[in-house]
Amino acid sequence: MRSIAPRTGRILLAAGLISLLAACNANKGTPTASLEGYTPDPALKTASAGNLTGRVRHACTVTQARLQSVPEASLARPCGCYAKQTLASLNPAELESYRTTGYFNDSARAKALSALDSCSLPRPA
Repeated sequence: MRSIAPRTGRILLAAGLISLLAACNANKGTPTASLEGYTPDPALKTASAGNLTGRVRHACTVTQARLQSVPEASLARPCGCYAKQTLASLNPAELESYRTTGYFNDSARAKALSALDSCSLPRPA
């Protein structure tokens, strides 16, 4: 089946991969703000809560499917859990940071990792 919005899918995939890269680099002392060539999607600024949840869920699904070598369809439920828990736990400053940068800041990342554990998803290495 052909995707209705292939550009949106690529943007979501890129945002998910950037979020994963940022999470992986968190323990290396490398500032995530120095991701060369990355431009956050301007639509994040005005995206609805449902759209943000969908973006985070999609990024989770793509990332976890690669991490676990399983079909994306098998991750719909746990990634939905992850997206809802993560976004519900963010305070307004963390949410605004995500909307501005396209990835979770340090405090939001800690909450996202906790949501991974709670939803029985493996953490990225």
